[in-house]
Amino acid sequence: MKTYLECFPCFLNQALRAGRIATDDEKKIKRLLDEVGMMLKDIPLESTPPASGKMIYKKVSEISGVPDPYKEIKEESTEKCLALYPSLKHMVAKSDDKLLTAIRIAIAGNVIDFGANKNFDIDKEIEAALKRDFAVCDYTEFREHLNEADEILYLGDNAGECVFDRILIETMKKPVIYVVRGVPVINDATYEDAVQAGINRVATILSSGTDAPGTIINTCSAEFKKVFESAGFIISKGQGNYEALSNEKRPIFFLLKVKCHVIANDMGLTEGDMVLKSIIK
Repeated sequence: MKTYLECFPCFLNQALRAGRIATDDEKKIKRLLDEVGMMLKDIPLESTPPASGKMIYKKVSEISGVPDPYKEIKEESTEKCLALYPSLKHMVAKSDDKLLTAIRIAIAGNVIDFGANKNFDIDKEIEAALKRDFAVCDYTEFREHLNEADEILYLGDNAGECVFDRILIETMKKPVIYVVRGVPVINDATYEDAVQAGINRVATILSSGTDAPGTIINTCSAEFKKVFESAGFIISKGQGNYEALSNEKRPIFFLLKVKCHVIANDMGLTEGDMVLKSIIK
């Protein structure tokens, strides 16, 4: 996905939000905004938003001196989601279509995003996700590819959300490689976050090697690229991964909640929509 003009004020807002989380030094935050503002003029519209996010959040860590500003937030988020795990498993167990319910729960978890949205109520999101119609629902294709798959490549998104992904992984009952970010960026899941959520109990965890808030292939490790190119069934969680991978010619299913009007316009949808979208090519 390309960068839209409306992305630029969002980049500044994200820098300010992350800066305030990382430090209470107003001079450092002002310097951060000044430097990010200077960076914006050199960002081409042809680049993806995660490519810009990569530079912005690197600048946050550089100026604040804090490599993982969201560390405590991620840990707390995961603990809150783990507390919900038993009840969510019960929802899946009693449902008529366990796979579809697990997909709905996984998408509900996608609201845990401090880049696009800092205000959310996860309990309300779960309730809404179980009732709301999908704006795009390629569920038949998903189920068919799942039945044929020997292994699933699952591109994770945010910490906390990993707990919801774990429920879908357990429901699919297939070997899974679960991909996390190479280093901390926003509240995206790293290896440690995935382990805290218990992903290591149900899947093999693999780092993409990137420090971008999205799976930008040319910034990923050689190991990940090899796995990605050979994968026959890929699940991609979240907006950042959609922004980075929407033009890839791979068997990808995007699972996400639309959380900003730019993504909504790009997909021809509305903010708040639930999406299960296939780009099998």
